[in-house]
Amino acid sequence: MPTRTARTAWTGTLQEGSGQVELTSSGVGKYDVSFPKRSAEEADGTTSPEELIAAAHSSCYAMALSAQIGNAGGTPESLDVTADVTLGPDPAGGFRITGIKLTVRGRVSGIDADAFQAAAAAAKAGCPVSKALAGVDNITLDAALA
Repeated sequence: MPTRTARTAWTGTLQEGSGQVELTSSGVGKYDVSFPKRSAEEADGTTSPEELIAAAHSSCYAMALSAQIGNAGGTPESLDVTADVTLGPDPAGGFRITGIKLTVRGRVSGIDADAFQAAAAAAKAGCPVSKALAGVDNITLDAALA
């Protein structure tokens, strides 16, 4: 399996500096990052590590759920997956990811709602990004057929 690479070039202090994340392996883009916008309600065109984790988690989970639905004898027609990643204070100091909420709405054929729920839970447990984020205390799942 391949290794994927991203690179960040940063200048300045935490509060006054800024950087740019480059998706090096794919070459699909460069994205601005800064701590003040990371910790603000409005991102104003600047991404954050949490948004990038949300993108990784939602896409990985969609792939894992598609596989689990197939394993259960169903066919995924469409899956709409959202990952909400929350940054908060760490009791030990600094910040940490305090929670991730996965929400999926699916249109599938060949399996019922119970089988979909079982596939959704198995995908959450088996998704490589979920496994990588096992240190997050609170990863929830809201799965339903559309």
